[in-house]
Amino acid sequence: MRARDKVAVSALRTTLAALDNAEAVPVGEVELRGSALEQSPVGAGATEAARRELSEQSVLAVVRAEADERLDAAARLTAPAHADRAALLRAEAAVLLRFLEAPGPA
Repeated sequence: MRARDKVAVSALRTTLAALDNAEAVPVGEVELRGSALEQSPVGAGATEAARRELSEQSVLAVVRAEADERLDAAARLTAPAHADRAALLRAEAAVLLRFLEAPGPA
């Protein structure tokens, strides 16, 4: 963000959102309560469900999927009018692929 690299910021923001979504608890895992109001939990956080913790492999898979999604979308944009958008998608994918190729933790 400090470097004002709009392509990198866009790619990283959407990938962080995808990671956040991957950590969400599926509705099937949350206990759905059908009890009376007086039996419902009370207090701050009483209805919160713990989020899933992603393994390093899961995080890498999400980042890879985000990069692949951009490359696929760029490949489908074949009309000359969409050349700028396709180039932007390829640039965002390149940013994400650099993280996958970097040694050690990102």
